[in-house]
Amino acid sequence: MTVVALCFAAVPGRTWAQNAESRLRDSRDELAKIRREREELQKNMEQLQSRAHSISDELHNLDRQHDVTTRAVQSLDRQLGNINDAIGEITTRLIVSQDEATAKRAILRKRLVDIYKRGPMYDVEALLSAESFGALVARYKYLHEIAVRDRALVKRVEELQTIIRNKRAQLLGLQVEIVDNRTEKQQEETRLAALEVKQKKSLIRVQQDAKKAQARLRELARAEARVNNIIADLETARRKGSARTSTMARGPSSIKTSDYGRLAWPVEGTILYNFGRVVNPNNTVTRWNGIGIAAPEGTTVRAVAEGEVRAAESMSLYGKTVIIEHGGGDYSVYASLSSISVRVGMKVSKGQVIGTVGSSDPDQPPHLHFEIRHNGPAIDPTTWLRNSR
Repeated sequence: MTVVALCFAAVPGRTWAQNAESRLRDSRDELAKIRREREELQKNMEQLQSRAHSISDELHNLDRQHDVTTRAVQSLDRQLGNINDAIGEITTRLIVSQDEATAKRAILRKRLVDIYKRGPMYDVEALLSAESFGALVARYKYLHEIAVRDRALVKRVEELQTIIRNKRAQLLGLQVEIVDNRTEKQQEETRLAALEVKQKKSLIRVQQDAKKAQARLRELARAEARVNNIIADLETARRKGSARTSTMARGPSSIKTSDYGRLAWPVEGTILYNFGRVVNPNNTVTRWNGIGIAAPEGTTVRAVAEGEVRAAESMSLYGKTVIIEHGGGDYSVYASLSSISVRVGMKVSKGQVIGTVGSSDPDQPPHLHFEIRHNGPAIDPTTWLRNSR
């Protein structure tokens, strides 16, 4: 945007011109502030897009960008009005200055004609023709006043010429600024339209993601319900002391108190999600009964303690799942497997391979979903795993 300094001469109407300058300066400052705010929002959006984030954060950023751009358009409208006001005021002062300059030039031309008609010796003749010394002094003072007035007239004409040149330059600059203002306003309106389209697309995407997220949560709930039912049935049977061939169910747990914080990990990897309540980027909430351990697909998965395989089947979004009973009401659950190496009823030893890592959840990378259950309820497995605290 072209910046034009509005400099007004010390003539009547200066306060009027200063008001136009002040309004125009304030509108430029306002627009500059809006631009800085938008730059911060754009940086924030780039950061959001470069990492996992909440969809609501992105929508909030878009809403704020829309608001800022709307204010930018309104600010440009106000600035255009202030420019037009300034042009009107400068034009008025230019006309006043031109009229005054025309009048002063006419007076000056008449004085020159009078001086020419009287000749170069007129002043000397006027002085010498005085009848007394007092008349001589009076005539001298009169001629001096005429000379002072003539010099002031010439100086004023020169000042008016300078004022007129400045006013014309200011008008030219403001006319350029009007063109820039209109161009920028058109760009802002184009940006505003693009943001509105983006908001609509984002809203549609949010609605679609919400439907997918709800469907995914229902699948997870079905998988959890299946695991819960299996373990609940086993616990019911164990507590009733039902006759089974397995002695593991009636004996003490193979997961000892001394194993607390010392159990080997079922697979080496980093924790993808933690036990408990997790707020997802799409603003849905998942309550995990275990942890997700990220690992390459096909990585071997091992039993954390000896026990008996009580389930080896596919369970909805959990995918292929193995449940091992360790006795004493303790169970370990291994889900999202790509393959299972054991069968129901098989006794497994600590560290024995029971399957490989898979990717059953399309919203997650390959990982092992791992749970530890005690008398039915899930507990945080990280408190039992080695070097987890």
